[in-house]
Amino acid sequence: MHNSRYWINYFNRNLKNQRIDWSVKPDLSKIEKQYILKSLQAWQLGETSEGTNLINAATKHAKQLNDPYYTNAIKLFIKEEQKHGSNLGRYIDLIGEQRIKKDWGDSLFRKIRGLNRNMEFWTLAVITVESAAQIFYQCLKDATGCSLLKQICTDILIDEAAHITFQIERLSLIYQYKNPMIRTSIYYFYSVFYFSTAFTVWIAHKRLFKAGHVDFNNYWMKMKLKFKKTIKKLKPEQENIKLENTCRHLL
Repeated sequence: MHNSRYWINYFNRNLKNQRIDWSVKPDLSKIEKQYILKSLQAWQLGETSEGTNLINAATKHAKQLNDPYYTNAIKLFIKEEQKHGSNLGRYIDLIGEQRIKKDWGDSLFRKIRGLNRNMEFWTLAVITVESAAQIFYQCLKDATGCSLLKQICTDILIDEAAHITFQIERLSLIYQYKNPMIRTSIYYFYSVFYFSTAFTVWIAHKRLFKAGHVDFNNYWMKMKLKFKKTIKKLKPEQENIKLENTCRHLL
């Protein structure tokens, strides 16, 4: 597990990487625009959060753990997300479309986040959304022949892989500090939240996913695999075996 100073160094280095050639002109066909524009606009809006509540939660969490570097790491993480929003917004401008200011999915997610200032919930939410984002941006990349948009998607995908590692390390730390007696119930909450959110993302962006050649079954399989590689790893192997045996008896 990496410490907060490692992540500060990582984000500072990564933010200097310029992977997008903005001299390339956008080349988005009318048919491609028809299938991806609404999702592109919605996701761009979602990448533009100021992150004030997240910073407040991180600051409180950092004080509890006596980790003076964690808040700065979170601020750099937010800066990287805002870079994604800026790049997507710039692309939307270049193709002559409007950036939107409101989307039902974004509004719902912001309300859910606002209900809880706890770092555990924030981290869980970020892991869930960024797992879906990896599928989203790959589908967006596959749904277009536009070289510039493909570069933007590749840049985001590279960033998101590290983001998930950053967040799952934190959630693992929080989870392991919990009383073993309540871990099972907390794990169930993680699972329900993850898959409920995953389904909501599908409903909101299924047209884009299908344009990227991912139907619901493929999407759900990919989200289950990402769950296995992140949240499911929080539970020790013996707990997973016990849980699976219990589930078999209930079927």
